[in-house]
Parts: sequence; structure tokens; C-alpha cells
Amino acid sequence: MSKAFFASNTILPPWNSSEPPLIPCNSQFHFKPTTRRHLIASISILITPFLACDPFSPFPLPVSHARGLFQMPPFRLTNRYFLVRAGESEYESLGVINTNPVAKTSVDNGLSEKGKKQTVRAAFDLKEMRACDGNCWIWPSITQRAYQAAEIIAAVNGVNRSHIVPEYSFLDARGLGAYEGKSLDTLSEVYESDSLSPNIKPPPTDDGTPNESVSDVFVRVTQVMSILETQYSEDTVIIVSPDSDNLTVLQAGLTGLDLRRHRELSFGPGEVRFVDASSIPTYKQPASTVYKCLNPPSCT
Repeated sequence: MSKAFFASNTILPPWNSSEPPLIPCNSQFHFKPTTRRHLIASISILITPFLACDPFSPFPLPVSHARGLFQMPPFRLTNRYFLVRAGESEYESLGVINTNPVAKTSVDNGLSEKGKKQTVRAAFDLKEMRACDGNCWIWPSITQRAYQAAEIIAAVNGVNRSHIVPEYSFLDARGLGAYEGKSLDTLSEVYESDSLSPNIKPPPTDDGTPNESVSDVFVRVTQVMSILETQYSEDTVIIVSPDSDNLTVLQAGLTGLDLRRHRELSFGPGEVRFVDASSIPTYKQPASTVYKCLNPPSCT
């Protein structure tokens, strides 16, 4: 029988051909096969790193079960959640749509004077609801008005600034494409399309503004919830969004409401809502993933 040599000049001891070779988990040598049996042994070396190994044991350990992905509506929520829409922005005070992420950290995208008052009221609403009596985390969009709102909420509720965790993309305001720069009154056209299908996108534009459908927003807010439910346990999280659509789509997803009806959950500037765990239904395949209208135009 031919022998196989390792880089360490160690000769592999013979084994019973009816049994697989035992290769140490922490082996650092390279195998050079010279027979079919040795070739099979080399394959076992290649797959060993993908097994859960105890570095002090020559045998691979069973791979533990991975946690399931967050689903909408969820089986349950590990944390308590408060949803907050930031107060009115400078652009909103002018009646202008501004959703281009390039400008989201601009001073012009901050809270208007009215928006600051709305946010202070929201902060006191949270205090009255005793949102931050225990451990409390504030998750705002990095958008200027949302982060300003988070700072006001923290100051009123005695939350350390280290508990403000900026979210850099998943909580961006919904990109409205060609509606960018138009009057806020034109939003009714967007919501009419939403009521027909959550997959309809606003018309695109060439200035870099995303044109997001309700389904696109749904993916983003589901990512946020997946991160929060993984990162925290039995904590309180305050989600601060620069617009209403992030929050309405999120609440629709949590409660199993058809995404086409998300507008019915509209948030006003500075509005606060507690996500009541009892409102989360017994898990079922969410109706929002099945887009059928059996009796148009009445789609229930």
C-alpha cells in the first residue's frame, strides 16, 4: 500500500478501510492524496472547517440549529416598541416633497420650528407612557429631522446619548422618484397606486432619488425589525422615522394588514404609537404577500 506524506513529514497511520479516517479539527497540515482512499480523506479535510469543532477534540461536534429569520407578522416580539414620526421638516413646511437620500443629512432637511414643537410633544407623550422607565434605546434614521427628534426625545426622557443608535439606510424616507420637488398634495396619486398593488413604483427620475414601492419599503423595515429582535432582548426600542410610510408599512406588516391598506395607518408629524404585542395575530402566512382582488375595485 502506498503511503501519503504531509507537509510535517508525518506518515498517516493505517486505518480500517471500512471506517472513515479521523482528522483532527485543528489540523494545520496539507494532504497529498496518492490513492482513491486518500482522495476521500482529503475531501474530509476540506469540509472539516465548515463543521462546529472543539479545538481540543479530534472529532467534529454537531452543528447547532440556526435562529430562524424574522417573519411578518412575527410569532412574537422580544422587545417593546414605540413608533415615532419626526416632526415637520423645513421642506414639509414649504409644502415640498424631499426624499432624495443625498440631502438627508442637510440642515435644510431638519425640523422646522413647528416640527420642533411637535417633537417635544412627542417626547413628553413617551414620558407619560413611561417608555424609558427601564432600559431604553432610540433608533432614528440618520436623516436630519429624525436624528434631531431622537436628541429631543433623549433629553426629555433622560436617555444617555450613547443609547441613540443611528440607522443609516433602512429607515430612510420612502423614495418617491419623479415626485421629488413636487407639492405634497400630489402624494394622493402615490397612495392611489399603493391601494391597487404594493408593487407599483412611483415614476423614476434622473436626479438620484429612489422610486420605491410599498414592497420595497416593507423589505427595509423588516430588516430593521430583524436586527432589533436579534440585537436586543426584553428592552424598549423607540423607532424614529422621518416619514409616515416607513411606520405604516411596518405596522401593517406586524399586524398582518394587507400592505395595500397601509395608508389607513397614517402617522401625523410627531405622532407616537406603542406597538402592542397583543395586537400581533396568531402566525399565519400574511395576507400582504398575496395580491389578489376578487371583487374589484373593492379589495378586502
